[in-house]
Amino acid sequence: MNEYEERLRSWVGRELSVPKPGQDPVNVPMIRHWVEAMADPNPVYLDEEAARATGRDGIVAPASMMQAWTMRGYAATVNPRPGAGDGMAELIALLDEGGYTSVVATDSEFEFHRELVPGDHVSAGEVVEAISPEKNTALGAGRFITTVRTYRDQDGEVVAVQRWRTLRFRPKAPQERPEAPQERPEAPQERPEAPQEREKPRALRPRPAVNLDNAFWFEAAREHRLVVQRCAACKALRHPPGPCCPQCGSFDWDTVDSAGDGHVYSYVVNHHPPHPAFDMPYIVAVVELAEGTRLITNLTGVAPEEVEIGMPVVLEWLEADPELTLPVFRPAAPRKER
Repeated sequence: MNEYEERLRSWVGRELSVPKPGQDPVNVPMIRHWVEAMADPNPVYLDEEAARATGRDGIVAPASMMQAWTMRGYAATVNPRPGAGDGMAELIALLDEGGYTSVVATDSEFEFHRELVPGDHVSAGEVVEAISPEKNTALGAGRFITTVRTYRDQDGEVVAVQRWRTLRFRPKAPQERPEAPQERPEAPQERPEAPQEREKPRALRPRPAVNLDNAFWFEAAREHRLVVQRCAACKALRHPPGPCCPQCGSFDWDTVDSAGDGHVYSYVVNHHPPHPAFDMPYIVAVVELAEGTRLITNLTGVAPEEVEIGMPVVLEWLEADPELTLPVFRPAAPRKER
C-alpha cells in the first residue's frame, strides 16, 4: 500500500462533522413550504384532526425533510465558522490531490427511527464508513466514498440514520473527434496557425450522471433528437426518465420525439460559484415543452435581463465536447404578421 493510499484509508472511521443542531426546530411553516413544493397532499403533515385520526398525537414532519432540518444555509456553507470541526474540506482536498476532482452522488439510504414533530430540534454528525479502492467507471477512474450521518433529537435520541455514497472521480479526457472531409481544396493552403495564437482548451462541462434509466436520453441527444419517455401502458409522458410510471406503476415504456417548442416556465441567473466551463453569468431555465413535460436546461441567445416567464423558446443543440451533446433553448423568432 502506497503512502497516498494509507492517508486515504486513515479516514475510514473518522468523524467528518461533529453533531450540530439545525438553525431552527421542526416547525409548521417549513413543513407547509415543503409539502406545497412537493405537491404532497398527505393531511397528517398539516391537519391536526387528520393526524390524530391515524393514531398520532398530532401533525408530523415528512420523513423526506430529515436532512432539511440540519442544513446550515448558504452563508454558513461558503464561510464556515473557524474551528467548526468540519473535516469534509480536508478529505476533499486529499481526494483532489489524487486527481479525483469531480463528484456525482450515487445513492442515499435512510433508516427512520421515529417521526419528527413540531418542536423537535435535530442535530446531525457524520463519519466516514468506507473508501473504496480505485474503480474504473464510465465517468472515469474514481473512488466510492460512503459516509454515515446520524440524526438525533434534542434529547440525544437517534431519529434517523443516513448512509450516503458519492463517487469522486478523475474526468475522462475527451477523444478528439475526426475532422470532417474538406469540401474545398483551399484549406491545406491556409496559413498554419502560430502557436501563440492557439487558445487554451476550455474546461469540460460537469459530467451528467448517466445510468441504465437515462442512457437512452443522452444517446438520442447525440443524434440531435430530444425524446420524452412515455408509459407504454397509460401513455403518460414523464421527465426526467425513470424505470417506473408514476401514474400507473408500469415498468414498460417507449419514447416520443419532441418537436422542440416550448416556453420558459421558470429560470434563475447563476452568478456564483464560477466554473471554467461557463461564461458567467448564465441562465438555467425550466422549459415546459409543447408536449407537456418540463426539463432543466440553459438558455442561449438572450441576455439575462431579457428573459421572461412564458417566453416562447425553441430547441438548439450544444456540442459541449466530443462526448457530450445537450439540448439548450433560444428565444423563438417572432412570428411575421400576415
